[in-house]
Amino acid sequence: MLKRSLGAFLLVAMATVTAQGQSKVVPTLTPQDSGTTAGLIAVSPVNPQVVWASGRLGTFVVTTDGGKTWKAGVVPGAELLQFRDVEGVSAKVAYLQSIGANPEDFRIYKTVDGGATWTMQFQNQNPLAFYDCFAFWTPNRGISFSDSVNGVFPNLRITDGMVWEDISANMPPALPGEAGFAASGTCVATQGGQNAWIATGGSTVARVLATTDGGEAWNAYDTPLVSSPSAGAFTVAFRNPWNGIVGGGDLDPANPDMARTAVSADGGMTWTLTNPPPVTGAIFGLAYAQGIGGGDGYGSRTVVVTANAGGAAWTPDEGMTWYTLPGVTGYWAVAFASPKAGWLVGTDGRILKISF
Repeated sequence: MLKRSLGAFLLVAMATVTAQGQSKVVPTLTPQDSGTTAGLIAVSPVNPQVVWASGRLGTFVVTTDGGKTWKAGVVPGAELLQFRDVEGVSAKVAYLQSIGANPEDFRIYKTVDGGATWTMQFQNQNPLAFYDCFAFWTPNRGISFSDSVNGVFPNLRITDGMVWEDISANMPPALPGEAGFAASGTCVATQGGQNAWIATGGSTVARVLATTDGGEAWNAYDTPLVSSPSAGAFTVAFRNPWNGIVGGGDLDPANPDMARTAVSADGGMTWTLTNPPPVTGAIFGLAYAQGIGGGDGYGSRTVVVTANAGGAAWTPDEGMTWYTLPGVTGYWAVAFASPKAGWLVGTDGRILKISF
């Protein structure tokens, strides 16, 4: 039996709270058995039934029944690597992105048979590159982001589901030390068929890099989040082409109270700090509860953030009002297929389903 900080069968009953004069549903939290004790770092729902997650020791897990049962596996040849990001496409198709101790440990794998076999599509050859996150517009089109190398972002793009190409020439110049944080695979966000945003830090300013044409051209915009070699913007999400949220903080334990979120209403060009979320450290992951497909329907402004040991919280109004998720700690990533079907993943193979 896996150890769980919330207890083996924690269930938080549905209730209502009042925020800005409106009744809001408190989420239900249900632990699920991942079938592994390896730490899980990233999660990618395809729909309310099919979800992929990934993490340490070359581990991936997948469910096809909404989390009632999970199948865990290890990618051959990647047993010592961390899969910091995962992109689920279907019950059969998924991508994984790894980090490790050596430059060649930055790899991208793809399965087309539900994880039975994996093909390595990319293996890094740049000794100074560090690939943090990737994200996809379609099953065949996506981008991967690396920390800067000598003032250049050696980013990648895939357009055919098979070959990753260098698009570093398309990127804006990097600030000294500018980098991403591979905390939960959410430093890159895509929306629609052409829009994407990348959250950065590590320099004097935390920025968001944005494209509206599928990665052909990019602009860089400043955010008000704290930035330093250990701080910056960690995670970003957009609910439509204009409205988005970015989160970050400082990994330095001497600065535990720097966790912040900021919102944009103009596609990432300008950002405004929200009220501070009730978490500490750095915000590792965040997600809109509206889930896959976007739109501005039910839950469109509801956001969940997680800060690993610093806790987790949610807001029904994009950061004006915050509520702590009691007892939820040690979770790295969060993502939704719909307001009623979201998942948090974290240490010791823990998976928590969250439903609004």
